[in-house]
Amino acid sequence: MAPTDSVNFEALQILLKASSREQVVALCQQASTLGQAKSVPTQTVAQVSRALSVEPTEARQLTQALQGVISACLQQDLCDSASIQQIFPADFHQNLKSLLVGVLAEHLSQWKTQAINSQVSLPQLVDFDWRVDMKTSADSVGHMSAATCLLQLKVQNVPKQVDRVPPVDVVNVELSKETLDTMLDGLGKIRDQLSSVAAKP
Repeated sequence: MAPTDSVNFEALQILLKASSREQVVALCQQASTLGQAKSVPTQTVAQVSRALSVEPTEARQLTQALQGVISACLQQDLCDSASIQQIFPADFHQNLKSLLVGVLAEHLSQWKTQAINSQVSLPQLVDFDWRVDMKTSADSVGHMSAATCLLQLKVQNVPKQVDRVPPVDVVNVELSKETLDTMLDGLGKIRDQLSSVAAKP
């Protein structure tokens, strides 16, 4: 069965009720966060229903149709307008097709990355910051100072709901120069191994 055989293209006509291109983009973005989930969350159905002033059944059908189209494009690795147009039936509404093709061509790369990241089952590092601090301590001999690195890691948790962005935790770590040297040496070896794997045909 072709990736688009199960897509209800007729349900996509509901998008003709959208008030702007931005609203269509938002609805596509919302559908993309669901991945290949079998059911559409009630909250998402309610949001789409209110946005387009349609019945919940229509909102669910539209969201599932958008899921199907986005999934088909990702599975076939489509990225340009010419190839994306081919997945729509010949008798599909021309203006709506042009709009959807434009939106898909613009955002598919982002949604592909999103889909890949959603398959990772461990928390992800999304950002980090650091600064060097002087740590002073007192002992029987006198005051002693040592430079330390204060490292702040921002880690995004594993998503538990398909329509919710997981929270970001902040972890602060203090590293001595010796510990930092050891860590950098280990990261260098990891980088070299990843580069070696990526270079293999």
